[in-house]
Amino acid sequence: MATKHEQILKYIENLAVGEKISVRKIAKNLSVSEGTAYRAIKDAEIIGFVSTIKRVGTLRIERKQKDSIEKLTFAEIVNMIDGQVLGGREGLYKSLNKFVIGAMTVEAMERYTEAGNLLIVGNRVSAHELALNRGAAVLITGGFDTSDEVKRLADQKELPILSTSYDTFTVATMINRAIYDQLIKKEVVLVEDILTPLDKTAYLETTQKVEDWHKLQEATSHSRFPVVNKSLRLTGMITSKDILEKNPSISIERVMTKNPLTVGPKMSVASVAHMMVWESIEVIPVVKDDLTLIGIVSRQDILKSMQMIQKQPQVGETIDDTITAQLEERGGQNGEETVYEFKVTPQMTSSLGTLSYGVFTQIVCDVVQQKLFSMKKRNVVIENVTMYYLKPVQMDAAMTIKPRVLEMGRKAGKLDVELYLEGILAGKAIVACQMMER
Repeated sequence: MATKHEQILKYIENLAVGEKISVRKIAKNLSVSEGTAYRAIKDAEIIGFVSTIKRVGTLRIERKQKDSIEKLTFAEIVNMIDGQVLGGREGLYKSLNKFVIGAMTVEAMERYTEAGNLLIVGNRVSAHELALNRGAAVLITGGFDTSDEVKRLADQKELPILSTSYDTFTVATMINRAIYDQLIKKEVVLVEDILTPLDKTAYLETTQKVEDWHKLQEATSHSRFPVVNKSLRLTGMITSKDILEKNPSISIERVMTKNPLTVGPKMSVASVAHMMVWESIEVIPVVKDDLTLIGIVSRQDILKSMQMIQKQPQVGETIDDTITAQLEERGGQNGEETVYEFKVTPQMTSSLGTLSYGVFTQIVCDVVQQKLFSMKKRNVVIENVTMYYLKPVQMDAAMTIKPRVLEMGRKAGKLDVELYLEGILAGKAIVACQMMER
């Protein structure tokens, strides 16, 4: 039987897109406490089919798929610009394709304004009407209002007409930054993207016996299984080591490992990879906040996703990408020592105009990754970095980085990295890392 929490989530999911949701209303309709209703609404917001907008309220929204995460909705624009919805609330969850600045005559706007666009313009009522008739939403800058006729048209066509106190330049910059951030988010692979779902996960219940582990092991050829109670909440993990020389009739609950490491569906794959390498585990359960099991992630899943990330085209550039692009490899042929050259750009400096500690660390990690890649060592996880910042590095300075392998095994390695400025040692680092293997 579904819990009250699950019943509320199902109720919210079945609501029509755009319908308002309130804690009091759900508590009354489903005969639950307001605390239970509030927690379920927040969970629905995390899952992605509920959103809260200032001065509008909490609404049921269309859940966005992973492949369309780069598209902003008009509702997100409202939150971003701290705006007001003047009309067309029913269309808040339509996607924004691009924005158009209305710094032109109304006749010229006809050529540039299309369906799915957002026209950013001042208090020009004729421009507002034109955009709505062409299937575009409107954002009025400067805190201005529009006519009642335009508001009625927006409601009729289900296209939002918004207002903000910001000027046009500020609004355009904010939206452009948000689109760019969404492109970067698209590249980040999360646990929910690669996990083995519950219906394909082999697990045991606390009431089962050791003999059931043997049966499941024969059926699946696996040796590690999550253990759950009747409510599917995770209580432990059981492996071949736990049942070694144990009586087949002993309960699973007595021999399992309690309080195992878990991850959530929204954790990044990079974080999970580091955890699995650090703790030397092969399988990790994926759970909700209340420890309900929703699947598992194996080392094989992590490796596949890391290879997928490497092949994925770059659609948004992060500061790490900018740093990596500045590194240039030199030497490495005919026994010559491999070195890397790097130029410090203004955005990589601190408020004092010198190379920031964060960029310094990233340079070291990138050089180690590239050095090990040239040695056919892939799927590297940086475990520890010890930095020695000996001399400040100025803006526009050209640096030379020399990596040197101190120790290298099949699964782990240690490297020494030195950073030179005009032939003088400016920084040094010792890096320990592990190679994630199948």
